[in-house]
Amino acid sequence: MLKNYFKVAFRNIWKNKVFSAINIVGLAIGMATCIVIMLFVFYERSFDKVHQGNIYRLDEVQKFEGMVAPQKVALSMYPMGPTLKNEYPEIRDFTRINAFNKVPLRYGEKKMELPAALWVDSNFLQMFDFKLIEGDKKGVLKEPNSIVLSEKSARSIFGEENPIGKSLVHYGGDTLALKVTGVMEDVPANSHLQFDALLSFSTIARPDFMNNWGGNWLVTYLELAPGTDIASLEKKFPAFLQKYMKEGGWKFYELFLQPLADVHAKSVDITHDYINYQKFDRSYTYIFSIVAIIVLIIACVNFMNLSTARSTGRAKEVGIRKSIGAQRSQLAGQFIGESVLLSFISLVLAVILVKLILPYMVDFSQRALGFAIFSNPLLLLGVLAGTVLVGVFSGLYPAAFLSSFEPVRVLKGTLTIGKSNFRNALVIAQFTSAVFLIIATGFAVKQLRFMRDKDPGFSREQVVIIPLDSKSSPKYQSLKDELLSGSFVEAVSGSGQRLGNNLHQTGVSFKGEGPLRKMASSQVIVDPDYLSLYKIKLVVGRNFTHDVSENARTYIINESLAKELLKDEPKLTLQSLIGRRFGFSGMDSTSTIVGVAKDFNFNSLHHKIETLCLFNQKDWGYSEMSVRVKGKDAKQAVESIRSVWSKMSPESPFTYSFLDDHFAELYEADSQVSEIVGILAGLAIFVSCLGLFGLASYSAERRIKEIGVRKVMGASVAGIVALLSRDFVKLVLVSIVIASPIAWWAVRRWLQDFAYRIDIEWWVFALAGVLAIAVALLTISFQSIKAAMSNPVKSLRSE
Repeated sequence: MLKNYFKVAFRNIWKNKVFSAINIVGLAIGMATCIVIMLFVFYERSFDKVHQGNIYRLDEVQKFEGMVAPQKVALSMYPMGPTLKNEYPEIRDFTRINAFNKVPLRYGEKKMELPAALWVDSNFLQMFDFKLIEGDKKGVLKEPNSIVLSEKSARSIFGEENPIGKSLVHYGGDTLALKVTGVMEDVPANSHLQFDALLSFSTIARPDFMNNWGGNWLVTYLELAPGTDIASLEKKFPAFLQKYMKEGGWKFYELFLQPLADVHAKSVDITHDYINYQKFDRSYTYIFSIVAIIVLIIACVNFMNLSTARSTGRAKEVGIRKSIGAQRSQLAGQFIGESVLLSFISLVLAVILVKLILPYMVDFSQRALGFAIFSNPLLLLGVLAGTVLVGVFSGLYPAAFLSSFEPVRVLKGTLTIGKSNFRNALVIAQFTSAVFLIIATGFAVKQLRFMRDKDPGFSREQVVIIPLDSKSSPKYQSLKDELLSGSFVEAVSGSGQRLGNNLHQTGVSFKGEGPLRKMASSQVIVDPDYLSLYKIKLVVGRNFTHDVSENARTYIINESLAKELLKDEPKLTLQSLIGRRFGFSGMDSTSTIVGVAKDFNFNSLHHKIETLCLFNQKDWGYSEMSVRVKGKDAKQAVESIRSVWSKMSPESPFTYSFLDDHFAELYEADSQVSEIVGILAGLAIFVSCLGLFGLASYSAERRIKEIGVRKVMGASVAGIVALLSRDFVKLVLVSIVIASPIAWWAVRRWLQDFAYRIDIEWWVFALAGVLAIAVALLTISFQSIKAAMSNPVKSLRSE
C-alpha cells in the first residue's frame, strides 16, 4: 500500500508540474530562510555558554546631579570586588578586567601588534572556562609581568618555538618586560570577552588602588554560590556603598548584578560597555525568528491554497477510492504523506540554498555561522523533524478537505466547489504579513538614513584619528607643527577622548548668584584648535586661545550644560555665564567659562545629548590626535602622516582610523537589522506572489470556457483581465487595511528606543500599499492576459 501511495504521489507531482514547482520552490525558500535565521539566532544565544560557573557582572547606575537621566554603566571600582567578597558569603570569588587595544610587543628584533589584551586578576582562568594549553591555571597569572598568549598570538610571535619562559617587551607607552607563562586556546568567536593575551593585574596594581572609591575604570565579575537570591543580595548593596563611600558619595550610585548569559544580548541600555564583543539587542533575534517563521507559514499557506483550489482535479480519485472501501483516515493519511514527501523534496533544495547563501550571511553579519548538518546529529534531527512538521502542517487542511468528498455526488458529477472563504482568509493573511514587513522595512531604512545623515553639529568627514601613548603624547606639539607644514593636512587637534563614545564624566562646580553648586558632567580635554577642526559652533563667548596663561583655566560648555546651570539661576542669562567661575571640583578660583558651544551629538543618536564641558589642559597630555586632511586622496594623505610619524616618533606604533568609519560602527547593528528585515520582506512578497500566481493560473484555467464565451460576445482583453484580477485585488486591499494599524503600532514601539527619531508619516503606508497592489497585479496579470488573449474557438470546441 505504501508503494502505491508513493506512486500516486509522484504521478500527481509530475502531472501538475507548475503547481508542484510553486509549492516546492515556496517551501524551499521558506525553509532556507528559517534555517539561516535560526542559525543566526542560535549563534547569538550561544554567547558565553562555554562557562559553567554562576558568574555575574557587577554594574552601576550613576545618578549625579546635572545628568539628563540616571545612567547604567558597565564599569565598577577597583576595591569593590575584594570588599564585596569579604562582606557577603554568597560571593565566592571575583575577578577584575581592564582592556587595552593594539598592544605593541617586541621579541628580540621582531615587532608585532596584538589587536587586544586584558589586564586580569590571577584567578581569571579559574573563574572563566577558557582552555589553557600550556601552563597551570592557578599560577600563570600570579606573578607580576606575566603574560598568557592565545595560540594564534604565540604562533605569530614565536613560530614553532616553545613560548613558555620567553621574554617579550611591551614598548608602546611605558616599557614593560613580560614573561610568557602560558598559552591558551584561541577565544571562541561567541564570547563577549575577546582578547589575544592576558596580563597579570599585579603588574600595574598599587596598594593605594584599594582606596580608590569613586574611580570607575574596570569591569568586575562575581562568582556567586549556587541558589543565591540575586534580588536579596542586591538589596544589601546600598548599605555596602554607604559603609565604604564617605562624604555622601554613595548617594550617586546603585549596584546591580547582570547574569553572564545576558551581558552580550541584554546590555543595550548599558553605557561605557567597552568590553562586549558584537553587543546585540536580543529583542531583534525574536523579531528575526518571528519574521522567518512568517515566511515559512506563507509558503505553507501556498500549499494549502493550491491543494484545495485544485481539489476538483482529484475529486474523482477520492470518489472511486471511497466507493471501493477506502476509509477517510486512509485518504487523509495519503494526502498528508504527499505533503510530507513534497516537504522533503523542498528540503533538498533548501539545503542547497543555505549552502549558497551562508557565506554571504557570514560576511554580512560578521558571525561565525556554520551549517554542518551531517556532522551535527542534533541539527540534523531538528531539521528533519521540522520538515515533517512543515509537511503535516501544510497538508492537514487539504487532507481534511479532499477526504470529505461524498463519492455519490463526485461520481454523478453533481459536486460543486465554490469560493472558499478560508482560502481567501489565507491569502489575506499572506499579504497582511508581506505588507507589514514592507512598511517595517521602509521605516527601518528611513530611521537608519536619518541617523546617518542628520547633522550631528560637528564635521566628522576627512578626519583621521591617531592614538597617542606616553611616548608620543609629549611630542604632540612637534607632530602637529610638522603635519601642518605639509600640503595634505588642513588642521590638527588633540583630545583626551574620541567623539562617538560615551565620554567620561567628572564632578564640576559652578558659582552663580547663589551658593556654589556641584554636579557631574561629561568632559573632554582638548587643545585650543579642537572646535575649529570639528567646526563646532559657538552660541556665545569665544574659543580657546593659544595664550599659555589660560592653560587649565578656561572652559567651554555646551548648551545642555548651560541650561542645567541656569535652571536655578533666574537672574542669569546665557550671555551672563561668560566669566562665571566654573571648573572641576576643588577648582582654581580663577577658572571661568569663556564660551557656550551649540549642542552637538558627541555620541550616537540612540542617546540624548548629555551635559559637556571642554577643558584646555595641555599639561595632562592627549590620548589621541585628530587630523583633518585636504582633498579626496585619503590614501596619499595617510601615507604623508605616516611618514611624519616615523620621523618624529619612531618608537611608537602608527595606527589610525577615520572618524566617520567609527560612527558607522555605532549604527552597524541597526544597519544589519534593517537589511535583514528588508530581505525577509522581499522573500515574503516573493513567496506570496508565487501562491498568487498559482491561484491566478488555476482561476484562469477554471474559467477558460467563460472567458471564451465573453470574447465571442465582444468582451475586450482589458475587461477580461479586470474581471480575473478584481477578486485578488480586493483581498490585497483588505490585507493593506489590516496590516497598516499593526505596522503603525509596531514601528511606534520600535522607534521609542531612539532618542532622536523620524516621524511616522502616512506616505510610507501608502507607498507600501501601492507596491503590494502593483506586485500583485503584475503577478496576476501575466496569467490573466494570457487567458484573455487565448483563442475562444479552442476553449469552446468541446461544446
